[in-house]
Amino acid sequence: MAYIAHKNQEDGREQLLIAHLRGVSERAGKFAEVFGEQEAGELVGLYHDIGKYSAEFQEYLQRGGGRKVDHSTAGAIELMAKRCQISVSSAFCVAGHHSGLMDGGNAKVDTAESRNFFGRMKRRLGKEIPDYRSYQEEFQGREDRGQSSLIGTLGRDKFAGQFYTRMLFSCLVDADFLDTEDFMQEDKVTRGGFDTIEPLKRKLDEYIAKHYLDKNGKRYGEPINQRRRRILEECISNGDLVADEGLWSLTVPTGGGKTVSSLAFALHHAVRMGKKRIIYVIPYTSIIEQNAKVFRDILGNENVIEHHCNADYHRQDNAGEEEIVESDNLMWWQLATENWDAPLIVTTNVQFFESLFANRTSRCRKLHNIAESVVIFDEAQMLPVDYLLPCVAAINELTKHYGVTAVLCTATQPSLDKIFYKEYQRDIREICHNVVENYDFFRRNRIQLLDARVTVEDIASRLRKIDQVLCIVNRKKAARLLYEELQSEDGVFYLSTNLCPRHRRSVLEKIREALATGKSCRVVSTSLIEAGVDVDFPCVYRELAGLDSIVQAAGRCNREGRNDRDDSWVYVFTWADKALRNAQQNIKTCCGATEYVAESHGEDLGAPTAISSYFEFLHKLDGGGLDKKNIMELIRKENMPFAKLAKSFVLIETPARPVFIPYDEEGREMERQLRAGIRSRKLMREAGQYMVNVYCGKVSSPFEKMEAACMVDVLDEAVAILVHMNIYDESVGLKQEIEDGQGIML
Repeated sequence: MAYIAHKNQEDGREQLLIAHLRGVSERAGKFAEVFGEQEAGELVGLYHDIGKYSAEFQEYLQRGGGRKVDHSTAGAIELMAKRCQISVSSAFCVAGHHSGLMDGGNAKVDTAESRNFFGRMKRRLGKEIPDYRSYQEEFQGREDRGQSSLIGTLGRDKFAGQFYTRMLFSCLVDADFLDTEDFMQEDKVTRGGFDTIEPLKRKLDEYIAKHYLDKNGKRYGEPINQRRRRILEECISNGDLVADEGLWSLTVPTGGGKTVSSLAFALHHAVRMGKKRIIYVIPYTSIIEQNAKVFRDILGNENVIEHHCNADYHRQDNAGEEEIVESDNLMWWQLATENWDAPLIVTTNVQFFESLFANRTSRCRKLHNIAESVVIFDEAQMLPVDYLLPCVAAINELTKHYGVTAVLCTATQPSLDKIFYKEYQRDIREICHNVVENYDFFRRNRIQLLDARVTVEDIASRLRKIDQVLCIVNRKKAARLLYEELQSEDGVFYLSTNLCPRHRRSVLEKIREALATGKSCRVVSTSLIEAGVDVDFPCVYRELAGLDSIVQAAGRCNREGRNDRDDSWVYVFTWADKALRNAQQNIKTCCGATEYVAESHGEDLGAPTAISSYFEFLHKLDGGGLDKKNIMELIRKENMPFAKLAKSFVLIETPARPVFIPYDEEGREMERQLRAGIRSRKLMREAGQYMVNVYCGKVSSPFEKMEAACMVDVLDEAVAILVHMNIYDESVGLKQEIEDGQGIML
């Protein structure tokens, strides 16, 4: 009998099961080889689908659907029976390769009905599991030792064990998806086309020679550019010389050219050490666009991938078991999920860290591609404080066992060095020295905390008196009210995540043009503009926030040093109206820490000593408040609690769905493709430029209200398209305040 793995219901083509197993085994082995675990990858790939050797599953494929058949438990049981080094980790991977990594449970008390790993292991052949033993006929003569070079090194470290299992799981699910994709599309899928690291370094070197090192350039001799060039040269030199991996910091004041300098270190170090890719991890979705644009201008559009869309093509039924989707369109959607196969990835803290603690296939698929990379944590001071200990543990694991070089890149270096040393006895080395000297040089303004609380009208009145001014607030509601108060004035702009990335880029171009030509330019923005966005205002207003945010906002004031420092002010204010203040506890804590530091440092709030005091006060360095969900304790106490970890490690508590905004003609063309059912990584990557996240999950939430009012068209579980552009404003973007009962008149 010829056993098959997949059947294309459209044309009747069939993929032999043994061919699929060998294909996945080979791919997974190559992926795992990057961190020294080729044999482990080959083993999980070979055994992942042996449950398909059952007559019941073969009938299921020929029918094209019907009652679900458990095909994942079989391979897990066989791997556990081997009692080899990687039996447990590989069995977890195989058992969850459709439904996601599950909690371990308790081997003594769990039964076959238990919805966890040990419950699965108690399922009986011929009862809960169809007879799959025909696999032995096609596996004859194959020796599978299940050896690991890494497991012995990890010892009994539970955090390291679950981390290893998730990385191996990533190798398996990506290999499974890729092999299936090749079959479904008859090997017509176009992948890659990326440059390798060495050509990218050459492109960067050419760009630097032209824009930074050319002595005939008109700005070569300006003091600020001389200083930026010194920082850049030090980063290049260290990138060429550093012959080991580990933990590095790059502390460069705002305005010091940190983006290009960090890329220069990363690429030179990657060539020196044979790294495969560069991953930039940025705190906000909203500031990815500028960094990605800089990288594209230098390295080419095709080599840079932005990944910050939270679309998740993964489904489970109510029982929590796997749902077989071999002949369902969902498989095509799953195949389109991101796998970070480009040489330069730009992503967010949320996407990066939540994936490292995730259990679903779609979120874990990309993780193996982090191994042997240079990871730049841009604005590292904004790593989530409430989850700082598990984030630090993940960075430690990546740099210790998976060949990652981590660079904590910031203008305001937090006290992470003390945390790394306290928890893991590891030092962080600085790439660019003369931190205090550079701070003194780039200090371009003064910071003043206003004594009296203010109203929207008060701030609007102040902004009207200045032709070019930036005001940054913590909440979209406050930004919207302030913009409405000012919109009758000339040259008023609004920025928030209610504008899709492509729209924001257009607004920023208009802002830069107005600033360059001396036109009126009053910008009201949420915090998205304060980190990594290259704009230069003579005056900035900033709502009270964490000191790191205030210093970042100050980096938008007199950035190029065109004005005298004493004439360039950053005013920090607090709203009188409680409804406008951000009520989130983390914001309150950060504001309190700022006020505490301000009492002793006055107007010199941007000084390294002030910033150090701020983070030491905030972190407390005793672990208190740095792991609010007790993630580390959960890992220590329970047996591989993958599902619980994923549920607990959520950096943004309020769930959101991306809504596609057909903002321009290019967006409308993408809409046509999405409506035609096209789902590919290329299309979904491009569509991210037209997405706005909308809160969801409750009957009264904006997304549910939009859906009820027929304002969005939900195409599938991860793609919703705005169909009534009248709620997308050219000035303020998507209006998410939908009233109950509001509908569309046809």
